[in-house]
Amino acid sequence: MDNNDILIRMRYALEIKNKEMAEIFKLGGVEVTVPEVIKILTKTDDEAEYDDQIKCNNSMFDSFLNGLIIFKRGKQETKPGQSETPEPSIKKSANVNNLLLKKVKIALALTTEDMLEIFENAGITVTKGELGALLRKEGHKNYKECGDKYARNFLKGLAFKYRVI
Repeated sequence: MDNNDILIRMRYALEIKNKEMAEIFKLGGVEVTVPEVIKILTKTDDEAEYDDQIKCNNSMFDSFLNGLIIFKRGKQETKPGQSETPEPSIKKSANVNNLLLKKVKIALALTTEDMLEIFENAGITVTKGELGALLRKEGHKNYKECGDKYARNFLKGLAFKYRVI
């Protein structure tokens, strides 16, 4: 799954409007207009690339997730000695899916039980230990990379939880 596909699925699962998507990007520090949001959310086939589509790179996706946290929970007061803008939490080698799980958990104030229920609603069984490994910092001895299957099912479970399906 690429970042654009994840954004499309998140927008559907959380019922976010195009105008709100642009606002979330702005809160994360990236200026995006509503027509550009539409171009980001355009699905493409592998065979035929659309000239209009805007590819969402990792730093843009990280900014969106940071903006989602601010959009859902409000701006956090900066502590003395802390920088105003958050340090980018995504590196070139970082797994985007792990970051997705962590930041959506924060944005929606989900507990571990909530996340396990979301996975269960999507038809996949995840243990507390596996979830903990997915949410760990990269480089930790128990860190586990989150595959596309987990991310796809997490977004599917979010749709079951937040949409009337």
